[in-house]
Amino acid sequence: MDWIVLLPPVFAIGLALWTRQVFLSLVMGLWLGTTILGGGNPVEGLRGMANAMVGVFSEASNSRIILFSLLVGGLIALVQVSGGVAAFTRWVQARGWGKTRRGAELLAYVVGLLIFVESSITSLIVGTLNRPFFDHLKLPREKLAYYCDATSAPVCMSIPLNGWGAFVLGLIITQGYTDGAVALLMQSLLFNFFCLFAIAFALMLALTGLRFGSMKQAEIRASTTGHVTRPGSSPMIADDVANLEPIRPGHGNAGDLIIPVTAMIAMIFVSLWITGDGDLMAGSGSTAVLWAVGTAIGVAMLLYVVPRGGRPLLSPAKAMDYVIKGAAGLVGVVALLVLAFALGDVSRALEMGPYIVSIIGEATQTWWLPALVFVVGCIVSFTLGSSWTTFAILIPLVLPLAEGLDLSMPLMLGAVLSGGVYGDHASPLSDTSIISSMSAACDHVDHINTQLPYTLTVAGAALIAFLIAGIVV
Repeated sequence: MDWIVLLPPVFAIGLALWTRQVFLSLVMGLWLGTTILGGGNPVEGLRGMANAMVGVFSEASNSRIILFSLLVGGLIALVQVSGGVAAFTRWVQARGWGKTRRGAELLAYVVGLLIFVESSITSLIVGTLNRPFFDHLKLPREKLAYYCDATSAPVCMSIPLNGWGAFVLGLIITQGYTDGAVALLMQSLLFNFFCLFAIAFALMLALTGLRFGSMKQAEIRASTTGHVTRPGSSPMIADDVANLEPIRPGHGNAGDLIIPVTAMIAMIFVSLWITGDGDLMAGSGSTAVLWAVGTAIGVAMLLYVVPRGGRPLLSPAKAMDYVIKGAAGLVGVVALLVLAFALGDVSRALEMGPYIVSIIGEATQTWWLPALVFVVGCIVSFTLGSSWTTFAILIPLVLPLAEGLDLSMPLMLGAVLSGGVYGDHASPLSDTSIISSMSAACDHVDHINTQLPYTLTVAGAALIAFLIAGIVV
């Protein structure tokens, strides 16, 4: 009956994709998991479920991500009522950018490539800056959420000058590979096939307009009916926040958006430097995003309360009201994050990851081990919704295995990184995917459903690449 440890996340994900009721599905999956931990007693499971949700806040990084998500709503509300978003849209279109389907999608893609410091910040900026272009062109918000996701974790792990690189380096070093840790990480990037293919695939979609699967249906819906979200769906940000109108229509300027966003990006580097004691790659990512969005809100409030033409855009009290209103519009995101984090903790308590490794890792042959490691990583990360947990489970197992069997260590590490990022990109439990849905203001299950054919296509190509590399390298 060891297989029963797989049920909670698999049940939650399957129920969410089937019913589109993500909150109910996560609650039921969490209850199932805590019931298993409670020896099969459903009443004990209810108590365990409450404790699991409260326990989410005992992890400082979880609390920072939750606070970050609330503050994001405040920042979105401020930059919209200032007229900064509308002015930025006019400024970009005046230069001939974002006027066509290809231009809007390429703009979203390029912005995602440039912001590689932290995955949550990438998703936030891509969605906030590009939502007006997608809405104007009747492009579905599900497509925008896809670009938020495709250019976040895959890019951050491909350019690891951030917390992602620091975390993986730490895991490599703890395995005793101190001297060559950096070289091993850099060499593994060449074999990080899923990330490389995901980035290339998103570019191909933007350039060609290729569409298939449920994303094609969403694009047809948006272009023919004008509904950028599915009728009856539940966007991850309240409509009264996503659709806030400028206080002074037509009088905003692009700086009202660009200055706070620039301050936020700059604060990411400052925060990583401070928390890493002078080493950017040793800094805390969750601390950095919280400090960054808090700084952006402070800069925006200061910018908007300074008198312009004799009077300020906002009074301090009114600016704070909009921050609170924006944060209130993201209560659903926070609830979803708490449930996802709690389910991930319960799955780890059930030792689901090591169980998957044990059942798939028996009786293997050498040449297909990289592909096997990638598949295992995909399963673990998709069901847990966490790439970093997948890295922590697999790296201590895979590196000694590669050394003992005389396999290419960069190739095997690349397989771990690819498998881990797959779940961060594709799983409905991933905080990056949740924030992508929030940033694009679309239904979370719709985001997962529409991008799943794309992520599976990329994963299939990566699997073939690992099979070939296992033979050639």
